[in-house]
Amino acid sequence: MNDLLLRVNLMCLLILLLIFLLKKFNQPYLVAYILAGVLMGPYATGVFTEIEDTASIGEFGILLLMFFLGMELDVPDRRSLLMKPVIAQIMRMLMSIGMVAVAGYFLGWPFITVVLIGTLFIFNSTAVVSEYLRKNGELHSGLGRLILNILLLQDVLLAPVLTLFPLLGGEPVPAARMTASVAGCVIIFLLLRSIRNRDFFQPGIQKLLGKDHEMQVFAGSFICLGFGLIAELAGLSGAVGSFLAGMMIGRLDAFQWLERTLSPFKVFFVALFFVSVGLRLDLTFISANRTLILTGTLVLFLVNSVLSAFVLTLLQYSWRESFYGGALLSQAGEFGILVCSLAYKTDIIGEGLFKTGIAITALSLLFSTIWISLLRKTVVAHQRDGRLIS
Repeated sequence: MNDLLLRVNLMCLLILLLIFLLKKFNQPYLVAYILAGVLMGPYATGVFTEIEDTASIGEFGILLLMFFLGMELDVPDRRSLLMKPVIAQIMRMLMSIGMVAVAGYFLGWPFITVVLIGTLFIFNSTAVVSEYLRKNGELHSGLGRLILNILLLQDVLLAPVLTLFPLLGGEPVPAARMTASVAGCVIIFLLLRSIRNRDFFQPGIQKLLGKDHEMQVFAGSFICLGFGLIAELAGLSGAVGSFLAGMMIGRLDAFQWLERTLSPFKVFFVALFFVSVGLRLDLTFISANRTLILTGTLVLFLVNSVLSAFVLTLLQYSWRESFYGGALLSQAGEFGILVCSLAYKTDIIGEGLFKTGIAITALSLLFSTIWISLLRKTVVAHQRDGRLIS
């Protein structure tokens, strides 16, 4: 117990010092979390060595983050607003996979390498982008809502992707699991279309919970984690389930005060998640392969930014909004780490490709907000209030 308290205290102190330093450069706090993980990880000081345990605890932060997003956001009630994210993500997927396939053909990459790299291009980070939009007051802008809906769609698509990798490894996948994944995607999409206009037993919930704050805290936590568990059992991302739970609770008067009550837990667990990202960075491996990893990270930023900007331009957004949106969708997502780990554990890829994928994903998360800020300042600095308004 003394050892655990010492490590947690050191982590908190280091994060405080890094935040104090980064505030001077106007950088978001998640950079401090990842850097703390790097400095305290098994490949640096070795203060933390249980990477998977820390990551598992940190997953609660992602669930709470998506839960609060669901409470705050409205689902579009017009078909045109629902279809734009679908069209945008499909176009991004097709262009990304096509580009990686062409590159793989000329460079002689194995098929599984093409699939893995294509996956890193497809998924972006909901945690990074949502927090960035929140801090800049753009969650409710037209572009902000589109980007978040694209990210939510990516979370839904995670289930088929995770089902694909065992198949590539030659492992049989039960038909029930595949059916559950497809059915879960359809159900989530239908719920998102219908949830806005539903009355979730408002009077009954209000009467049951009343003003009993303790009951409301545990009821809200149960619903958040329960929906996440149901989504995981269906083969989906738990983040999707907690997002739906947040949307439902956000429309119940009995839970209106819940966000500020659970917010400190969200901050701590989200920090743990990004600390676990930093813990995975093998500094020796990165140093030995720095040209490949840094080039791969830069290519990821450039390609994702340009492709996403091109798609948004086709959807009739201005070039400034398109390039800003492209910057927001430039990084590899936290699910890239999950996909790389799954492919490695099932012996689909070797240790070298696994560590390279992890390093590129983690570095893209670490530097993504810097990349977004640079492009944002470049394309919208002249606007009157410094924000994109749609």
